[in-house]
Amino acid sequence: MGFSEAGKSDADLVREALAGDKEPLAELLRRHWDTAVFLAARVLGSAELARDAAQEAAIAVLTDLDRLRSPDRFGAWFCGIALNVSRRWLRQLRTEVPGLPDRPSELPGPAETAEAADISARVHRAVAALPDGQRQAVLLFYLQGLSHREVAADLDISVGAVKARLHQARAALAPRLAQITDIPEVMTVTTTDATEWIDTTVTEIRRSQGQDPRWHIMILHERGGERRLPISIGPAEATALALILESVEFPRPSIYKLAISLAEASGARIQEVRITQLLDQVFYACVVIRGPGGRQEIDARPSDAVTLALATGAPIRVDRQLLDPAATAGHLKDSVSFPVATADIAAETQQRLRDQMRLHEQPRCHDQPGGKI
Repeated sequence: MGFSEAGKSDADLVREALAGDKEPLAELLRRHWDTAVFLAARVLGSAELARDAAQEAAIAVLTDLDRLRSPDRFGAWFCGIALNVSRRWLRQLRTEVPGLPDRPSELPGPAETAEAADISARVHRAVAALPDGQRQAVLLFYLQGLSHREVAADLDISVGAVKARLHQARAALAPRLAQITDIPEVMTVTTTDATEWIDTTVTEIRRSQGQDPRWHIMILHERGGERRLPISIGPAEATALALILESVEFPRPSIYKLAISLAEASGARIQEVRITQLLDQVFYACVVIRGPGGRQEIDARPSDAVTLALATGAPIRVDRQLLDPAATAGHLKDSVSFPVATADIAAETQQRLRDQMRLHEQPRCHDQPGGKI
């Protein structure tokens, strides 16, 4: 089962199947197969006969799909065919074997099965509403049964990122499915509306000295408060942030400026960025975008998300729990071991750029009139 099919609605798959693609129809049958078998078994009293009845119903679907009036009702239509086949078979059995008693079945009844089908549909809709990264992780891990490592390889991300996406997805799904589950909603560091977000600002970028490789940190300060959050970042991201904080003009548009321009060209804007959680000593963030398609959350590294926020003026918000010293125990706590400040990082970068420009501007001997090689 490919991800492209698993992430689509029944209506989308029906339309693709009617266009001649076989895989969407196979996915539709797989998606509703168990419900059809349950219903058929309740009528026939035999799981084996129920599977045969569902198989006959599937053949009817193959030949009569164009008769389906409401593509979004494929599941109910398929299960209805399976029930009709089961009832017809039961009448035939009773005709051939007079006095055939009703056989009890321990399988769920029609009411329970219909309720299960409704719950399944609601879960599918809730999963479909997740941000792209979280939805992909949920479909691969929970629906296709891949391991964390296999999901990481499939999505080309780290295992830690997979666990973070699943953690965020579970927290996002909890309030949406609270009415149909008995699982209490757990307050965690997530992107749900229940999270208390604290406005912060980037005050410093600092670098270690005398080490190879050199380490960089980005320090976020609570607006109107004393709490702070240091986050380890890469050298390239630290340089970009230092230049922005020092109001240094880039010689050419950066990759961040390109990303912002592409978003604006498509009618979208960056609404805010959020630092969402700390998992296995790795911070996670998301960029909240508002565009023609509505509101979306895009997974991002904190450094990239914050750079986009600084370049656009968007708010930078941190989960309140991350500003609690106990929540980040074991992570960086101060900047004592990072003596090189923002201004120094920006000045060093400017000097390197000037040196490179002078090097390119120097005439080479073979370019001068009469010069020798």
